[in-house]
Amino acid sequence: MDKLTTCIWYNYTAEEAANFYVSLFPGSRITRVQRTPADTPSQEAGAVIVVEFELLGQKFIGLNGGPQFQQSEAVSFVIHTDSQEETDKFWDAIVGNGGQESQCGWCKDKWGVNWQVTPKRLLELVFDNPDPAAGKRAMEAMFQMRKIDIATIERAAAGN
Repeated sequence: MDKLTTCIWYNYTAEEAANFYVSLFPGSRITRVQRTPADTPSQEAGAVIVVEFELLGQKFIGLNGGPQFQQSEAVSFVIHTDSQEETDKFWDAIVGNGGQESQCGWCKDKWGVNWQVTPKRLLELVFDNPDPAAGKRAMEAMFQMRKIDIATIERAAAGN
């Protein structure tokens, strides 16, 4: 057993969410589905209580805990993308499957889990730019966006 695994609380939709996530990321998989061996205050014996899954080599647990706790923007998962095509793929899949857009590359899936779809090029232009003014322009352009548009960020950094 790993020393550290991220557990995500769901309102009895952990298996549905895990299936969606593994469909997004190549090489990802559900590794185990655990069912409660006895009745609990909120579930009958045999109901799925835990779904273990791997996304891009990282292990997660989806816990069917019920409606007591909601997701928050205070925790999010960052997807570092290599191209506009990849940015569009992840953003469109999350938002298009019942999710919601937010600002600056953030979105929320239909289960309330928060994601940042962040092109590596954005980070280069904002934080690794040898020209501080260009980095500032790139960041200011990002503030105007929901889904990140790499070409627009590049034009802003160049002063166009």
